[in-house]
Amino acid sequence: MRRLARALLLPLQLALLAAAGAPEAPVSARRSLVWGPGLQAAVVLPVRYFYLQAVNSEGHNLTRAPPGQTSFKVVVKSLSPKELVRIHVPKPLDRNDGTFLIRYRMYETVNEGLKIEVLYGDEHVAQSPYILKGPVYHEYCECPEEDPQAWQTILSCPTEEPQIAKDFTSFASINLQQMLNEVPKRFGDERGAVVHYTILNNHIYRRSLGKYTDFKMFSDEILLSLARKVLLPDLEFYINLGDWPLEHRKVNETPGPVPIISWCGSLDSRDIILPTYDITHSTLEAMRGVTNDLLSIQGNTGPSWINKTEKAFFRGRDSREERLQLVQLSKENPQLLDAGITGYFFFQEKEKELGKAKLTGFFDFFKYKYQVNVDGTVAAYRYPYLMLGDSLVLKQDSPYYEHFYMALKPWKHYVPIKRNLSDLLEKVKWAKENDEEAKKIAKEGQLTARDLLQPHRLYCYYYRVLQKYAEHQASKPEIRDGMELVPQPEDSTSICECHRKNPLREEL
Repeated sequence: MRRLARALLLPLQLALLAAAGAPEAPVSARRSLVWGPGLQAAVVLPVRYFYLQAVNSEGHNLTRAPPGQTSFKVVVKSLSPKELVRIHVPKPLDRNDGTFLIRYRMYETVNEGLKIEVLYGDEHVAQSPYILKGPVYHEYCECPEEDPQAWQTILSCPTEEPQIAKDFTSFASINLQQMLNEVPKRFGDERGAVVHYTILNNHIYRRSLGKYTDFKMFSDEILLSLARKVLLPDLEFYINLGDWPLEHRKVNETPGPVPIISWCGSLDSRDIILPTYDITHSTLEAMRGVTNDLLSIQGNTGPSWINKTEKAFFRGRDSREERLQLVQLSKENPQLLDAGITGYFFFQEKEKELGKAKLTGFFDFFKYKYQVNVDGTVAAYRYPYLMLGDSLVLKQDSPYYEHFYMALKPWKHYVPIKRNLSDLLEKVKWAKENDEEAKKIAKEGQLTARDLLQPHRLYCYYYRVLQKYAEHQASKPEIRDGMELVPQPEDSTSICECHRKNPLREEL
């Protein structure tokens, strides 16, 4: 009887093994790969990071975490025992595809340098230990590189950013006097959300126009962070801190458009786009003030594809009518869609009819195979985070866009859905019936987002916009009446000795 039971169990066990995939050969610590900007002393970021690809003894990349109890660990410490520094090094983030993301945040500068040990058990991985010759500056050290080209080279900034090139086609030259005359009158009334900035000799000056400019804290912090790292060009510009892009004049109109900088663009506007305040702030405050950031999300993408719930998922506020339609569709088609409104502001009368959903932790979104991305007041700023997960994103057609959308293609990186959501259920059914293709699109989107949304790329993008703007500006910038100096954080210089000998040129 026992033999019969074992015989009956054997096919089931074989089927389970086949579903899980054949066991991978053991990890080879020396053959595994380690790379990334966090291994270079001169790449100063709020959180330094690098990557690890697990490779087996046969030289093949692993496609999931190594089996067993052995795990990767990282130790980051100063080269000199005399330099006691605080460095926060969390556990490596398992990205569920055989790669790991390693992060560390420095709270002081080290003059001698850092030693980074990457270990698998007791074995050193790849070329570990990695020695970063000092000085290695922390985020709040005010020691800008005077050669911007050297700084861009060490960060491996792209030579071209298509969205920036497109944005500046509307402005052969920037007429500063026109801006000074027009922007305060057109956009600086009481309801305005515009801030006037001047950058001069690497100092940031500003004055607020309008009542709703509290979000200047986000533009302040990234401009100050940039100025601590690289010498910025002298320029004068206006940033729109509101949701909607502002400049709707066409190029051939008289007068022509003025180059307002915004966080979100649209097909019928001429604003110059920067990364949103959301991903900018999350990058600056990673591993400190925020939990959902562009790095942490990569290690919290839920169960593997095969174990995700085969439904489309949405949670969010009622900031657009289509979101209410989602909830109604969900009520009528619970086998395909799980959608809920977590807070009512614009359509409060609908709460009784549609109900209010409990808040769901963002990492739990990825328990579902398909994510519905619907605009809020403008582009939904959750989109970059959804793309970094490993679920398939169903993206609503939209006139709004963020700085990185141009690099993403429908049916390659995401599945498009009509603006009125009339084909949403059809697309969910397609995904369920074409699981391998859906998985492939999800993975392609995730890999592309990982590349585009690396924190150092965000710094590159900001600098390139400022550089391009300065090149197009015909007049010299000035510190205007009412402007105030935006100070660096109080402790930025007190705990940092800026060395004249800059490591950038040694590494180039």
